[in-house]
Amino acid sequence: MGKPFTSRFRHFFQKMTDDKHMNPDDQPLTDTTAEHTAGEQDFSTDATAPETGSSRAETELADLKDKYLRLAAEFENYKRRTAKERTDLFKTANQELMVALIPVLDDFDRARLHTQGTADPAALQNALDITYNKLSKTLQQKGLTAMDAKGGAFDAELHEAITQIPAPSDELRGKIVDEIEKGYYLGDKVIRHAKVVLGQ
Repeated sequence: MGKPFTSRFRHFFQKMTDDKHMNPDDQPLTDTTAEHTAGEQDFSTDATAPETGSSRAETELADLKDKYLRLAAEFENYKRRTAKERTDLFKTANQELMVALIPVLDDFDRARLHTQGTADPAALQNALDITYNKLSKTLQQKGLTAMDAKGGAFDAELHEAITQIPAPSDELRGKIVDEIEKGYYLGDKVIRHAKVVLGQ
């Protein structure tokens, strides 16, 4: 059984070589050496490429680290500087106002000395009025403004209702009848709500 198969195979092989007019031994061999050489060359190129990329990545990483350290140092300096400025600001924030109020304090001292031995109520009232007007004017120059709440409509953003009483007139029903404590603005900001009495 093995012989017929072998003979058939030889016959088939012989026919193929006859068609090509070539002996199998005469067929050109592919240059595997060139392929191996090319492969080795490509491999060596690929091997050197990662080294170049690696050195470039290390350089970029070093630059980024340097930039990060510089930014961190600058930020720490900024934090220290602003903290010092904030502390200095807190220490001297009221200095301008205090300097403006010292003359008013001087007037209070003069009024006390001037009215110390007198029983004249007019002299006491006059000294009090002068000092109050000076204080009020000084505070207004610094941006303090009193609210005018009495007789107006209640506004929860500006007023604090203490109590309600029967309205003395129909016009004052649901409005502010009395002002227990004045409210104040500093510029546009409410720094103290007015304490008021509402009419029912």
